[in-house]
Amino acid sequence: MIQALPKEQYRAVYPPDQVGCSDTRELQPTDEIIGQDRAQKALRFGLEIQEKGFNIYVAGMPGTGRRTAVKKFLDELAKTKPKVDDWVYVNNFSNPYEPLAIRLPSGTAALLKADMASFVSEARRALPRAFESEDYAAKRQEALGKLDEERAAIVAEVNESAAKQGFTIQMGPAGLIIIPVIDDKPLTEQEFNSLPPETRAGILHKRELLDADLRGGFRRMRELDTKGTEAVTRLNNEVAVYAIGHLLTGLKEKYGKIEGLPAYIDSVQKDILENLATFLGPPQQPQEEEIPPQFRQWLAKDVAFRKYEVNVVVDNTGATGAPVVFEETPSYQNLLGRAEREVQFGIVTTDFMMIRPGSVHKANGGYLVIPVLDLFRYPFAWDGLKSALRTEKLRIEEPGEQAGFIITRGLKPRPIPLSVKVILIGTPDVNQVLNQGDPDYPDLFKVRADFDTVMDRNEENTKKYAEFLCTLCKRFSLHHLDNTAVAKVVEYGSRLAEDQKKLSTRFASVADLIREANFYAEQERAPTITVKHIGKAFEEKIYRSNLVQQKIQEFIERGIFLIDTGGTQVGQINGLSVMELGDFAFGRPSRVTASVGVGQDGIIDIERQSDMGGPTHTKGVLILGGYLAARYAQDKPLSLGAKLVFEQSYGGVDGDSASSTELYALLSALSGLPIRQSIAVTGSVNQRGEVQAIGGVNEKLEGFFEVCRAKGLTGGQGAMIPASNVQNLMLKEEIVEAAVAGKFAIYPVRTIDEGIEFLTGVAAGERQPGGSFPEGTVNYLVDKRLREMAEMARDYQLPQR
Repeated sequence: MIQALPKEQYRAVYPPDQVGCSDTRELQPTDEIIGQDRAQKALRFGLEIQEKGFNIYVAGMPGTGRRTAVKKFLDELAKTKPKVDDWVYVNNFSNPYEPLAIRLPSGTAALLKADMASFVSEARRALPRAFESEDYAAKRQEALGKLDEERAAIVAEVNESAAKQGFTIQMGPAGLIIIPVIDDKPLTEQEFNSLPPETRAGILHKRELLDADLRGGFRRMRELDTKGTEAVTRLNNEVAVYAIGHLLTGLKEKYGKIEGLPAYIDSVQKDILENLATFLGPPQQPQEEEIPPQFRQWLAKDVAFRKYEVNVVVDNTGATGAPVVFEETPSYQNLLGRAEREVQFGIVTTDFMMIRPGSVHKANGGYLVIPVLDLFRYPFAWDGLKSALRTEKLRIEEPGEQAGFIITRGLKPRPIPLSVKVILIGTPDVNQVLNQGDPDYPDLFKVRADFDTVMDRNEENTKKYAEFLCTLCKRFSLHHLDNTAVAKVVEYGSRLAEDQKKLSTRFASVADLIREANFYAEQERAPTITVKHIGKAFEEKIYRSNLVQQKIQEFIERGIFLIDTGGTQVGQINGLSVMELGDFAFGRPSRVTASVGVGQDGIIDIERQSDMGGPTHTKGVLILGGYLAARYAQDKPLSLGAKLVFEQSYGGVDGDSASSTELYALLSALSGLPIRQSIAVTGSVNQRGEVQAIGGVNEKLEGFFEVCRAKGLTGGQGAMIPASNVQNLMLKEEIVEAAVAGKFAIYPVRTIDEGIEFLTGVAAGERQPGGSFPEGTVNYLVDKRLREMAEMARDYQLPQR
């Protein structure tokens, strides 16, 4: 016969005198990550290794300190790493649609931007002065003077030849004009048209003859014009280079050793020489009153000179080590950057100055931390990040362009080499989904850092728990905890862990409890947080969430939900289950009944048949059939039609924690022995009849205790749990007090035989050498009933299964 559990095992009490201080003011704050040695080792490895693909997935439940640990490690590690380079985008003068990316030493980008702005500003002043000088005018006149003399000689020669034919040559806006002459008088067009036809025909004939002679002169004139243009261009270039050459030389001397910059400075010089008119003429802008108000913002822009600016995308000025970036909104654009557009006078425009960096740009050469669930909320973000990590190049593209949705031409900035360590923070199940569903994921994220939800409850860790409480109080200016409160928080840690030998590492939940207890301490103007405040915080937190639980308790008290807490019944037992409502879980007792009859259907799960039972519950019911077959069907067929159901269950049932409960009800129905209704049961069972551990044991026991207390504690009430769950007990003090007073008891059980013997008061009976069971035992009565059913099935010629 099983015995009631000793009262000291109902809850792992932590005496206040073991805290080692009167209150947390006597302790030293700590920034240590508590209870996560495995995760810290994995993090340290993943952050230090530099091989490709060794990015990190930090797995753990919220509140276990994942983010805090990552931040702590990165802050320390980043300081030891060298500063990373700056990056800028500049105009590609040969193809403006593909801006150039240039790498610069840390802190240089802002200097280059300022120097280029200063250069352009100085060039806009120096060039007009140079071209307005008398020296330039003299050199221009000198360069063009000889050409003018040659041009005059050609005109004279051509004119002499024309005069012999009765024509004269004059310079017009379009070049040389041939005019007929009669009586030494050039004819106007009107006078020419008034001549007799024969005369006009003769003049036109002479002109045709003259054209052949004049073509050579005209060709020489065009060559002179070309020479003049080339001479002016050479002169202009010489003057321009003289005016700004020292500025360009200064830029080359300062930045000449940076790859790509000398070529860029040369391209700037070339573009300026090709567009001198832009620098020499005053900017022409429309009258402001003619511009609608919404467009006047663009009047002040020096659009023509914008192409000489420098767009700083990464600036590490003032950095003390490698960058660490936490991206809280990991959309595609926030991660990988974008090329913005704006509308000017109804036209959509963009250029290299509108390129905006993403967090990957900012973290390049350092570390990027992303919450993985947020990453999957944004289209294309995950694929874009993978592409960047796989190719080790950072491209700025429109996500729609990648998918083939955008066909309009836009910017395609040159890619930037990428070297970044990405740390994803998420739960273990997301990591599992990625491993199974994304073939790229295992190659890109080779390191997994698992944050455990529990740690051992030993002297070292309880001391760290207290130090954490001290740190929390000092960091957030809370009242300190006295030793009774600290002891209660340690017990609360075991309650969260659902294990007497463990402490929860979900410090966010612990911190929330302390903040609420601090509120009650402030209301009472107490100098410290005491056990009373911790207890009130715990109870108030439950009270705010347990409306549904209270309604169910009320329905049980009023007899709407049928639960017996006294007497005996055949084929009926009280089962224990857990309902979860978001952040709150509570135990709900349910009546489980079994009915049996002759048949070949076996055990029918009514919950499953009505589509209200989950697969795990169905598995538990099928295991019952295996147990019956192994124990009772070795010498006869099972001719059984049994039905199992959770009475008044309307929300579905899942889990196998009630399989032992259902088996007890079934054995009672087969044997005809009544079961004590004052005892509730939980525990799963295997085919060998061994009772196995289940979850939520504290909530289940507390739920049945509430029902018993509401109906009146008689001293014979209690619950039967798997013996392996005793170590998980962290029950409320009121249950411990009831147990001490002899009003409620918990009974650990290891086998079905132990359980049925306790519930019925009849010995279970062990199989004898001949295969039978001792007469009068539970197993004897069950075996006898099953044999009778088999004989009845044979007599009625029921088909055997």
